Amino acid sequence: MQNEDGSCRIRMNYKLNELIENADIVRFIKCRIAWLGHVMWMGDNRTAKRILEWKPIGMRVGGRPRKRWIVDNEEDMQIMGKRRWREQCKERAEWKRITERAKTHSGL
Repeated sequence: MQNEDGSCRIRMNYKLNELIENADIVRFIKCRIAWLGHVMWMGDNRTAKRILEWKPIGMRVGGRPRKRWIVDNEEDMQIMGKRRWREQCKERAEWKRITERAKTHSGL
């Protein structure tokens, strides 16, 4: 936050809580599912959609491969007990219900 003279000031925790209306910030950040729906609705030529569906090929360094973003989301859906989520995300009303459940789900 900037003061009138242009200098920056650190916000206190109680001010941040007022800004986010005392929402559980950890749960809010963990809820990637809303973004997943947003990307799935994009056209196939959009960069974000192409990156989501991209499968890396070629040589890689040794060790366990890093998790991809979609794998984390698929694990979240499995924890929530959702199957056929790719079809459900095409219906915005249903996806909104899934997103709201994900925000309050204790296992995520």
